[in-house]
Amino acid sequence: MSINYADGSSGGCAAAPWAAGSLSVEESERLAKVLKAVADPVRLRLLSMIASHPGGEACVCDMSGAFELTGPTISHHLKVLRQAGLIAGERRGTWVYYRTVPEVLRDLSAALLPVEVVNVTA
Repeated sequence: MSINYADGSSGGCAAAPWAAGSLSVEESERLAKVLKAVADPVRLRLLSMIASHPGGEACVCDMSGAFELTGPTISHHLKVLRQAGLIAGERRGTWVYYRTVPEVLRDLSAALLPVEVVNVTA
């Protein structure tokens, strides 16, 4: 991954976006909920699987086999991601298909990237 800063440099330390001003109570509560959701390795992996799945959405049936967890445990982790607003689900027959919510992922990225970052490229 390559990070390019506004001045043309890359790498180095820079202040987080909120260094310019503190987060409001509402912003900090919302961000904490999202960060808590992705702080679990299973949920982080589920989010990654959904985001990288062809077509931008993944069926729970496609993800269950990747874990040594019971169905109810996977459902719990998906519920936490949904409640944090990171994913949305749509039932189609027996299965639920999940997709990421781009706006929430953008907000999360903006909170974690330094202000000076212009773009991130792989």
